[in-house]
Amino acid sequence: MSLKAFHIFFIVLSTSLALGFGVWSFQNLEPQSGLRLVFGIGGFLAAGGLVGYGSWFVRKMRNPRQP
Repeated sequence: MSLKAFHIFFIVLSTSLALGFGVWSFQNLEPQSGLRLVFGIGGFLAAGGLVGYGSWFVRKMRNPRQP
């Protein structure tokens, strides 16, 4: 497995874990638990950032700049 493929695999894995954490935080949300709400939102924001980074990385690897 090349380093590029491993990097893409790790981004996909990290994105799924962040989404899972966000879903878990919202499923276990209690009426007075503001911290879990913050964690859930943070999980979804992290997943969104990882999706953006992953798409940027794939585009960069398809069209690398020539030195």
